[in-house]
Amino acid sequence: MFSRTVRLIEIFGFQVKIDASWLFIAFLVVWSLMSGYFPAQVPGLRPGDYLVLAIIAMVALFAGLILHELAHSLVARRFGLGIGGITLFIFGGVAELDEEPVDPRSEFWIAIAGPAMSFALAGIAYLLLKLSQAAGISEPLQAVLEYLAFINLVLALFNLLPAFPLDGGRVLRAALWHWSGDLVRATRSATGASAILAYALIAVGFVSLFSGAIIGGFWQALIGLFLLSAARGTYQQLMIKTALRDKTVASMMSRNIHTASPEDTLTDVVDRIMLRHSVSFVPVTEGEHLLGFVDTALLQKIDRDNWGDTHIADIYVGSDPTNTITPDVATDALMARMASGGRRKFLVAEGGRFMGVITLADLMAYLAVLQDLGQVRSTGTAGQLSRRAGSLD
Repeated sequence: MFSRTVRLIEIFGFQVKIDASWLFIAFLVVWSLMSGYFPAQVPGLRPGDYLVLAIIAMVALFAGLILHELAHSLVARRFGLGIGGITLFIFGGVAELDEEPVDPRSEFWIAIAGPAMSFALAGIAYLLLKLSQAAGISEPLQAVLEYLAFINLVLALFNLLPAFPLDGGRVLRAALWHWSGDLVRATRSATGASAILAYALIAVGFVSLFSGAIIGGFWQALIGLFLLSAARGTYQQLMIKTALRDKTVASMMSRNIHTASPEDTLTDVVDRIMLRHSVSFVPVTEGEHLLGFVDTALLQKIDRDNWGDTHIADIYVGSDPTNTITPDVATDALMARMASGGRRKFLVAEGGRFMGVITLADLMAYLAVLQDLGQVRSTGTAGQLSRRAGSLD
C-alpha cells in the first residue's frame, strides 16, 4: 500500500513512517492557515509570522495524528495483536495491524481508542486556550490552540461516522459481529453503510464543485472515492481469507499437467503442449523429478527461426524457492505471497518430486464458485487476517 515511506521515529516500539503523499497535505494545511485562518484570527502580523504559526499548527496536527494512531496501536498490543507500524499518508494516518481483531470486543476497543485520543487532545487544547485567555497570553498562541481544539474535535467526530474502514465503521462492524456472530456478514453490512456515505460525499463534492467551492468539492469527492475503494477492498480481502482458511495447496492445485523434458525442442513444446492445450506455462521434468519451467516470456527471447534447434535444457528456469512451493502450504499464505511478490504461477513439489501447478486463476475460480453458491461466511473469529487497518484522520 505504501511504497514511498520514510521512517521518522520509533515510539513505544512502533515505527512511525511518513508516505510521500503526506507532503501534499502538509503543504495544503500550511498554505490555508497562513493565507486564510491566521490572518483572520490575528490580523496585523507580518507574512513571515503567519508562516511560522502555520508550521507550528501543522506540526501539532501531525503529532495529534500520530497520537491518534498510537492509541489504536497500544490497545491492539494490549489484545495481543501485532503492529507493523504507523504511517501518515494523504488521507491521514493508519495503524498497520498484522492481524485482524479476533472478536467483537477487541475490534470495538481498538477502533474507539483513536477517536477517544482525538477528543482528549481537543479537550486539552480547549482547556489551554481558556487558561491562556484568562492569563492574557499572546493572541497568536491562542489562535493556534483554538485551531488545534477545533481540528482534533473534527477528526474525532469524522472518524466516528459509520463508514468502514473509518473507526466508526469498525465500531459498527463490532456491534453487528456481536449480534450476528458472523464476521463476513457484519463486514458486508458495514461496507454497505460505508458505500451510502461515500456516494453521498461524492455527490456533495460534485455539487460543491459546480457551486464554486473547487478545493472543498474536490476533496469531498476524493474522500468519498477513497472510502468506497477501501471498504470494498477490505471486504473482498476478508472474503478471500475466510474462503481460503484451512485450505492447502494440495487441495486446490492442478495435478494433470502436461510437462516438457530437457531434450524437447522449443518447437515441440509449442506445438505439442502450448498451442494444443492453450497453456503458456509448462513445467520441465525428468521422470518425476522437477527441474523447472518454461513459459511464453522465455520463448519470446529466442528467435523463432531457432526454435527447432533450441532445446528446453538450454533455456528453462530452474526450480527454486521463488517459484516452487510444497503442497502443505496454506492457500491464504500463498495468496499473500502472490500479492506481495507479483508471481501468479507456482510449481508444486515435495522432495524434488513434481506434483502439480497452482495459479492465481485456480484460486480465483474457486472463490468465484463459492461466492455464487453463497458459501463464503464466517461464524467464528477472524483468524489470522493480515491487513493494514486504521482511520482516516
